[in-house]
Amino acid sequence: MDAVLPITSIADPVVTSAASLRSDSPAKIHDAAQQFEALLLAQMLRSERESGNGWLGSGGDSTSDSAIEFAEQQFATLLARQGGLGIASLISQGLKRGS
Repeated sequence: MDAVLPITSIADPVVTSAASLRSDSPAKIHDAAQQFEALLLAQMLRSERESGNGWLGSGGDSTSDSAIEFAEQQFATLLARQGGLGIASLISQGLKRGS
């Protein structure tokens, strides 16, 4: 049986506010920059662990590897929220100036 989709007229008014259209608010910019920095930090931690030197030691099974990966992601997120390497603030400032 085919799904019935509602038909909307071109003349139907679409009500949107200027605030909902603006996706580059300072808070959203800063949040996205922090997420990027957290991703970068997590990748750095993962790379170090996989190099064999490991900052948390070597895992033995898939469960411990998953737990260590989750811990790295959480640690990276916390570091980014606390200022991290300063990358998020640099990105935020650059994007605010550009808009």
